[in-house]
Amino acid sequence: MARRVSLLRLPLPTKTQNLRSLSLSTVSDQDQQHRHEQVRKLRILLQQGRTDAAARFIKSLILPTSPFSSPSDLYDLFSLSAPSITPAFSDMLFTACTDSKMPKEAVELYSLMRKSDLRPSLASLNQLLECLVGSKMFEETLELFSQIFESGKGIKPDKFTYGKALQAAVKLGDLKRAGEIVESMKRMRLVPNVFIFNVLIGGLCKERRMRDAEQVFDEMLERKGVPTLVTYNTLIDGYCKVDELEKAFEVRERMRDQKVEANVVTYNTLLNGLCRGKRMEDARRVLEEMEAHGFVPDGFTYSMLFDGHLRCGDDQGVLALFDEITRKGVRINGYTCSILLNGLCKKGKVEKAEEVFKNLLDTGFVSDEVVYNTLVSGYCRQSDIDRAILVIEKMEARGLRPNCITFNLLIHKFCETKDMDKAEEWVQKMLKKGVSQNLEVYNTLINGYGRICAFDKCFEILEDMESKAIKPNVVSYGSLINCLCKDGRLLEAELQLRDMVGRGVLPNAQIYNMLIDGTSTQGKLKDAFRFFDEMAKNGISPTLVTYNALIHGLCKKGRMIEAEDYVSQITSSGYRPDVITYNSLISGYSDTVNTQKCLELYEAMKNLGITPTLYTYHPLISGCSRDNMVLAEKLLNEMLQMGLRPDRIIYNALIHGYAEHGDIQKALSLRSEMVDQKVNVDKMTYNSLILGHFKQEKVSEVKDLVDDMKAKGLTPKADTYNLLVKGHCELKDFSGAYFWYRELVENGYLLNVSTCNELTTGLQKDGRFQEAQIICLEMSAKGIDDLCSNEDAISVAKV
Repeated sequence: MARRVSLLRLPLPTKTQNLRSLSLSTVSDQDQQHRHEQVRKLRILLQQGRTDAAARFIKSLILPTSPFSSPSDLYDLFSLSAPSITPAFSDMLFTACTDSKMPKEAVELYSLMRKSDLRPSLASLNQLLECLVGSKMFEETLELFSQIFESGKGIKPDKFTYGKALQAAVKLGDLKRAGEIVESMKRMRLVPNVFIFNVLIGGLCKERRMRDAEQVFDEMLERKGVPTLVTYNTLIDGYCKVDELEKAFEVRERMRDQKVEANVVTYNTLLNGLCRGKRMEDARRVLEEMEAHGFVPDGFTYSMLFDGHLRCGDDQGVLALFDEITRKGVRINGYTCSILLNGLCKKGKVEKAEEVFKNLLDTGFVSDEVVYNTLVSGYCRQSDIDRAILVIEKMEARGLRPNCITFNLLIHKFCETKDMDKAEEWVQKMLKKGVSQNLEVYNTLINGYGRICAFDKCFEILEDMESKAIKPNVVSYGSLINCLCKDGRLLEAELQLRDMVGRGVLPNAQIYNMLIDGTSTQGKLKDAFRFFDEMAKNGISPTLVTYNALIHGLCKKGRMIEAEDYVSQITSSGYRPDVITYNSLISGYSDTVNTQKCLELYEAMKNLGITPTLYTYHPLISGCSRDNMVLAEKLLNEMLQMGLRPDRIIYNALIHGYAEHGDIQKALSLRSEMVDQKVNVDKMTYNSLILGHFKQEKVSEVKDLVDDMKAKGLTPKADTYNLLVKGHCELKDFSGAYFWYRELVENGYLLNVSTCNELTTGLQKDGRFQEAQIICLEMSAKGIDDLCSNEDAISVAKV
């Protein structure tokens, strides 16, 4: 963040320095003479008591065409030539600056006056405070207020002074300072007026602190303050923003009781709350009341109604409303049109949006680039690039030039589909149209190349930006760091963090979250906690994402007590654990075979209103399938009732569970269901079925399963072959085991030691010493020498 320097603290030149700078400047003698002549005329007017004429003359002397470089320049020259009347002159000059809306110049002048122990009148200072607030110079407003209050020169702030200071504090979102200003006012025995209360209530409502706003409102009533329309509208808006619509309507009833007439703002605010809350029937009644009271719905009104219907998924309601306002002859403005079209596009009804747009154009609607960009965005979202390009062509046919946003929508889509050649092609088209690449386009390209791990190209783009004086921002570095982390290139990701800091781009919580997640995922928890500590050192508060990344990493390492400690930190930091938090904990306890704890967490999350996801059920069903298939089936049913369809992980866990428990028919039934649901079976599916058939001693079906597996392009690997050899060994079918052993060796795999011992021992007992010795020699050749110590087998093999 750039360091902000207050105008009131800028070092100001002394009078001597000012005069010296004038004498050394290129001002001609004639100009100097003219300046002194103006000062002489002003002095005469003041000495003659012609204050009105003097005030008008001063205003002319601070215009850009004046011979004086600034009001401070005029002040310096006058105070040297007529020190006795400088106090009167300075106050008039100060007033002229505020009247002329020159707040910066007035602040500079005030600093000079303070050095000369002069003070403007309170009225002039209040005028400056109003000017500063109007110019959105809120920090300067508060600093000037502090100087007035601390001056000790008999300037006593009045209600207006406090009101402007309060406004500035609220605009800055500094409600603590706002409260201090009001308390200071009370200590000065000044009773807050309605304006003061309204400003404070407005600030609290903006921050959604409705209970505090209610307390201020109650105090206002206790002090016999009369709430105004502004007061009521502010409270209604606050309640609507926190979804307390019933309280908003209670305020509306109170307005009726107090004979305070509602206005368009009142109705629009209520409509906005109702539409956001998807209460469209209530919204319709409020609209009818609004019209009955003679208020004509404006573009903002219809924008909210369109938005409400879209939130409810009522596309027909949107179109019916559009037809209704078209029949009424209501002209839609650009903002309302954008809301309507954007909503339809987000619902996937881009063609309908374009049809509505065409109808609007036929009624004389004058479109701009924003509306066309909305349609381009809609088609890009549907991956219909050809239609998006056609919209751009129509846009140009109407004399509108595609802008950077237009081109970036297409470039972003091509980057999303990893078609970087097309993305670059459209960059060149953009440049040929005379549209320069901006920061957003560069960021899109960095993210696109990062996603395909073309990091050298990302670095080239950063260099190109630097050569064109376009400074990368946190998004530029964030895209690169995110892609590096996902590719496991954590050292390079950290180097980018150091580079961005070195270039004055401050990392935010999202940047650190990427690094913490990347290191946690790779099990490098020491580095994850190092970044976590660095966040705190830099004054960046951890977010829920931060805690979830650390908890996930700890759970993967089985450090469950520490993980639970960080869940407590989530709560103490003002957040609430979410489904990701619980999924990590359930998965961690599942890995430690603590099924009971998994089930307790599952019940706890449901009691908190946290909806489980498919990832919640993965470890739950996998864990229960180890020892309790009835419970696993119960969880499956709960999952289905929530509208979640089993995926391959769920099916495999259940199939494996049934196979382990000897229920091969249920396992086969689930495999058939997988195929019907178009869920691809994999080697784990077949391995479980093979295991189940061995448990039921159905050896012939095992061969069929392996053949089917191969037919589906799933080549058996070491785990399948080890399972086949071991299964035959357990059934004392050592010939069958040796058959699969030979296929394992031919495919370049290695039998595990325990199964190998079991096979060689079995072959020896069957008198098949030569096969046993072959296995021993093959295993020995691969570096495994602790087999075949049986001397009889060796001697027989030699014979």
